[in-house]
Amino acid sequence: MKTQIVKNNIKKGLVAVALTMTALAGTSHGVSAQEVKNVVLVHGAFADGSGFRALYTILTKKGYHVTVVQNPLTSLEDDVNATKVVLDKQDGPVILAGHSWGGAVITEAGNHPKVAGLVYIAAFQPDNGESALQWLQTAPPAPENGVLPPDDKGIVYYDQAKYHQGFCADISKAEADFMYASQGAFYAKGFTTPITHAAWRDKPTYGLIATEDKSIAPEIQHAMYKRSHTRVTEVKGSHVIFMSQPEKVASVIIEAAQRK
Repeated sequence: MKTQIVKNNIKKGLVAVALTMTALAGTSHGVSAQEVKNVVLVHGAFADGSGFRALYTILTKKGYHVTVVQNPLTSLEDDVNATKVVLDKQDGPVILAGHSWGGAVITEAGNHPKVAGLVYIAAFQPDNGESALQWLQTAPPAPENGVLPPDDKGIVYYDQAKYHQGFCADISKAEADFMYASQGAFYAKGFTTPITHAAWRDKPTYGLIATEDKSIAPEIQHAMYKRSHTRVTEVKGSHVIFMSQPEKVASVIIEAAQRK
């Protein structure tokens, strides 16, 4: 009788352990498969964070917590540090997205432990030891391109006469005028500073190619993303597809956030 009681107790104990392990396994799976809810957006040169307004609105309406970095544009190191300050404040894993020059920034800042994935929006994607300028020089500039040589302070500007057609042809002239007026001063040394640790080598990476881009030639974007095995989405639009077609850009960011 006592032997049977002991056997029953052992059996009950084993069942309880099995149920506990199953519950724990289910919880662990739930955490690992949890959708990322934080998105951090990094703007490029000849712009500021205000251009992300439409993209911000779409993502926040879908339940994402979105933060826009305001890059000082004074150097790669300064922009990376500004991005890390924002990443430090996030309450969980993050999708880090960068446009244009912002691609170089997220390539370095994306090593932050909270970054779960990267999204390049018509953006530079250098490797270790490479700079954005190296890639810019791999194809001839489009006639519409208005990037000017650095001035006596080392600041690079975009020719105002070419800004609308060369940078953002598929948004209105009024929007382009505001974008030009609100841009930050971009210091050329950022373009020439090499990446020390390319985060795309270690993190899931997505890229959007702007097929009508006159600022970063589409063939440059194709070459960078092919080299890194980036998951690519082509969008017919100018360099600022995040403004002209924010729904398509948002869909790629959401895809990155939902990746299991």
